[in-house]
Amino acid sequence: MTFQNALRLSLDSPTHAICVVGMELTLDISGCAPTNCESFTIRGSPRVLIHLSSAVITGEEGGVVWRPLMQPTEALVRMVSPSPTINEDKVLISYYSPDKEVPMATAVLFLTGIEVSLEADIYRDGQMDMPSDKQAKKRWVWGPNGWGAILFVVCNPSNAEETDDQPSSEMAPKEIQDLSQMTLIVEGPDQILKDYRLVLHTSEEEAKKARVYWSQKTLPSLFVPVLGPDKPFYELDPLKNRGKKTFYIEAMEFPSATFSGLISFSVSLVEKALDKSLPELPLYKDTVVFRVAPCIFTPNTQVPLEIYLCKELQLQGFVDTVTKLSEKSNVQMATVYEDPSRQGKWLQDEMAFCYTQAPQKTSFLVLDTPRVPSLDELPMKYSLGPGLGYLIHPAKDHRVASLDSIGNLMVSPPVKAQGKTYPLGRVLIGGSYYPSEDSRNMSRELLDFVYAQQVQAPVELFSDWLMTGHVDEFLCFVPVNDTNDDGKGFRLLLASPSACFELFEQKQKEGHQDVTLFEGIRAEQLFSNGREVRTISQILADKTLRKQNDYVERCINLNRTLLKKELGLVDKDIIAIPQLFCLEQLTNVPSSQQTSKLFARPYFPNMLQMIVLDKNLGIPKPFGPRIKGICCLEEAVCGLLEPLGLKCTFIDDFDCYLTNMGDACSCAIVKRVPFAFKWWKMIP
Repeated sequence: MTFQNALRLSLDSPTHAICVVGMELTLDISGCAPTNCESFTIRGSPRVLIHLSSAVITGEEGGVVWRPLMQPTEALVRMVSPSPTINEDKVLISYYSPDKEVPMATAVLFLTGIEVSLEADIYRDGQMDMPSDKQAKKRWVWGPNGWGAILFVVCNPSNAEETDDQPSSEMAPKEIQDLSQMTLIVEGPDQILKDYRLVLHTSEEEAKKARVYWSQKTLPSLFVPVLGPDKPFYELDPLKNRGKKTFYIEAMEFPSATFSGLISFSVSLVEKALDKSLPELPLYKDTVVFRVAPCIFTPNTQVPLEIYLCKELQLQGFVDTVTKLSEKSNVQMATVYEDPSRQGKWLQDEMAFCYTQAPQKTSFLVLDTPRVPSLDELPMKYSLGPGLGYLIHPAKDHRVASLDSIGNLMVSPPVKAQGKTYPLGRVLIGGSYYPSEDSRNMSRELLDFVYAQQVQAPVELFSDWLMTGHVDEFLCFVPVNDTNDDGKGFRLLLASPSACFELFEQKQKEGHQDVTLFEGIRAEQLFSNGREVRTISQILADKTLRKQNDYVERCINLNRTLLKKELGLVDKDIIAIPQLFCLEQLTNVPSSQQTSKLFARPYFPNMLQMIVLDKNLGIPKPFGPRIKGICCLEEAVCGLLEPLGLKCTFIDDFDCYLTNMGDACSCAIVKRVPFAFKWWKMIP
């Protein structure tokens, strides 16, 4: 008894066939028809479904369909469930001559239905329901009405140094429950199944992207990998043991430029060769397609959960204020081991909290883009709390002034622009608009990784005019409660030199022209940062500073236009924050990295580089002109933000803001609540 896609019937003896549930058999009805036959009837048993032209015969007992036999005719036969015994089901075709009620002849087809299928949670509801359309699981469809199973990436810190030739060997039951499941279903008469074997398999390339675990026979509490980087196929035990077998799958990497994120697994039914001189024959294959869950970034408008801070830094004012701010916001604080050689500024510059999500689990991870050559030099890896994943994506550009890091990335809140909705926001990436000897960009590899996640369509901004080159130096998002008034639920803050000059001009008109910036800052602190005590009048009279900030304003306005278009913003969604810059050569870089190009650096501590903890904002203290004991810059910012329900706390620690490159806010990163929206429900 063999599988056949096309069957030729006989009037001399019954035909026997095995039919896998989900497989179609083609019956040649006219091939054995007697001479002078003009019509036929066809009927089947309850588990048989017959397609004849446009008619569907459900296989109910007694169901008979008459058809004229004027030309070659075929029928498609399917089994809807497995048979309990051999030859349990049948199809009868009776042939008739004109004006005769008794058939001239009858062809009999005995069927034995078996089931061999792979099932997964293709409807993303936690259930392993078998789809009515067996082909559905072979496709992955985005959107609210889409379908397709999802794989989860387990980013354990210990896996960061793991290689393909050293795969993990075992997984405990507690760990295995976080993985995606795939169920193999085998049903049918034992006498038939013993003549066949099953092979679970994927392609060699896809095997490098995932591991499939199965419990051991001798020790069911431990799960071992049966498919993985060096195992593209696995032969299962003989089929005499019918029923369901559950496999657990973990993805080993996120989508990238060279990996679409799609992985398919198949089970093939193979007929054993009775004659050893003949090869085995593959008879049937069932396939299910998974998509690897993406790495998703969260904007600072999401509710904060935990803040990681380099507390050992000699930046006590910063550390103390952020600690109090976290307590006020009910946000837990975690300590990160300091890297003294870099003064902790690697934290936000090179790392970001992300999350990944499958229907059964949401997991946080840190994406690290280090510029250090050795994994032993990555202190963050040893500072993570339990349950936090760790993913390394090393920077290609190791220069201090490099844009090739995760710090040069920001996420917008959910937006709608140009008729398209972005429920998970959009990733904003800084770079140069055109290539030159001095231009800097994020590496193509890291950029491609961000694009490959598909769910947060990136927007590339112009940031190469800045000394550090990161987008957070001129923009920031803050949450507001205005969604009930057709608002967007956030405001975009943009640095504005013109707003700062207008503020100083107003104070000059009010008679405060001799009030100074940087009051109370020690002379040696100012000198080490290339600053000096200056009055409002001196600032306004500095033509070079004016010209430089005109250039900065044009750079910011270029990005403003792009942000309005790509994020669907209008002017009322944007708040101008007074901020001055000055153009300088790169500081704190080796002479080999120095260029003749000048870059913008904050003239006073950059208020845009704030820490957002829900409604509480930790803003770098600008040390602006104090009028009647109040800094006019702080007063202006409070006047812009506090009416929106935000609370401003200015962090007083001048030493940590302008020294070298970057600022103290780079010494802290925040883990935030994931989006409520499920990524698979969107259409990229």
